[in-house]
Amino acid sequence: MLRASRIFSFSMTLVVVALLIYFGAQGALGPAQDVISVPLHAAQSFVSQITRGVTGIFESIENFRQLERRNRDLEEALAVYQAELAALREKGHDYDRLSALLDFNSQGPEDRDYATCDVIGRDTTGFVNAIQIDCGRRAGVELMDPVVTEFGLVGRVTKVSATGAEVLLLTDPSSRVSVRLQDSRADGIIVGQLTGDLLLSFIPTDAQVAQGERVVTSGLGQNFPADLLVGQVMSVALDERGMYQEARVRSLVDFGRLEIVQVITNFEPVDLSVFEQQAAP
Repeated sequence: MLRASRIFSFSMTLVVVALLIYFGAQGALGPAQDVISVPLHAAQSFVSQITRGVTGIFESIENFRQLERRNRDLEEALAVYQAELAALREKGHDYDRLSALLDFNSQGPEDRDYATCDVIGRDTTGFVNAIQIDCGRRAGVELMDPVVTEFGLVGRVTKVSATGAEVLLLTDPSSRVSVRLQDSRADGIIVGQLTGDLLLSFIPTDAQVAQGERVVTSGLGQNFPADLLVGQVMSVALDERGMYQEARVRSLVDFGRLEIVQVITNFEPVDLSVFEQQAAP
């Protein structure tokens, strides 16, 4: 019975389809086609819009991925360019510093030899003001060699190895340098301070010391060559006992930012010990 019903339904479907094809060929279904086409067109338009929307979403996703890859490539390229720019700037700074040092050397005594060294370390204990440099005995550096920049005296070598050295800065409290005021010609002693300042002591009371006057090494005691720039006078006053004058001196060297220094490698202090021995009874 069920099978007969299915055969009947299939047969009727074929008959309806055949009739629709026949009447459609005769043009009898024109009004019905117009009525049916309206919702079909609407459905088709709706489906087309959805299709375009979905296609646009996929295209946007692909475009976003392309932009993401492009942005990543640009970031990598920017990082490379920034590294190259930083390297070029460092080379430019080094060139400027070395040029200034060469100018300084050309203006100094012609018989003076220098070893140009990079600062590779600083004493951070707070008890000693010192730096470490990458020049040692192999570069001609020896104990007590003076260390300078184009801005003036930095200090002296107090420790040395084959490839490195330690430099005691002028600002260390144990540093003592015999100096002379360039205009008044008065002598004194520069003493380092824990604050990083320089104190010029033992200036005669009758010396006419002016603010801004330049202070240079005197060569007395033969610890440093004469005429190395030490700094400028900032202020002058009598000491507490009124026996001599004291001046606060500002060095032109920025001790906290030293990067390149020069060691005078051929300075030989005069040996005065032989005269002391002869004077002894």
